[in-house]
Amino acid sequence: MQFEQLAIPEVVLIKPKRLGDARGYFMETYRADMFEREIGSFSFLQDNRSFSAEIGTVRGLHFQLDPKAQGKLVSCAAGALLDVAVDLRTGSPTYGRFVSAKLTSENGFQLWVPAGFAHGFCTLQPDTVISYKVTSYYSQEHDRGLLWNDPALGIEWPVAAEKAILSDKDRKQPTLDHLESAFTYNVK
Repeated sequence: MQFEQLAIPEVVLIKPKRLGDARGYFMETYRADMFEREIGSFSFLQDNRSFSAEIGTVRGLHFQLDPKAQGKLVSCAAGALLDVAVDLRTGSPTYGRFVSAKLTSENGFQLWVPAGFAHGFCTLQPDTVISYKVTSYYSQEHDRGLLWNDPALGIEWPVAAEKAILSDKDRKQPTLDHLESAFTYNVK
């Protein structure tokens, strides 16, 4: 398993090793010892799965406030998606910046999105299934969002705004300049 820090080093792309033969493949998708050594010690409390039927479905950008903030270990079980994480930690040198990675069922890559980041994705293939482990239970009271196509973020989504398939909730999220300060950057 390879752990690759992205332009925002707290967000990590994980590339599991696949062992394949004529029958298919086997891969370890999570090992607590390796995860702790490379990223840190986290307890995953809930597993989530989302199915999107159409290309261009955008979900996000979502996050939960403390004390229910969530770290997410994201993978693509079927299809393909562009996964995005936006730094929301006030005082961070990368505040308001994003990183992204293409996750597919073929490449098996995973993205670690720590608490303090907004998370979202856009489907690149029909019938895409995203699975993710989270470090805190879902809490409607703490659930928040950031407008997916806020120009201040500069995210190059693979779908035009007028063609994106969105929930009403995601269409109405605030822009970064109207977002209440939710997280603080902790210098290590």
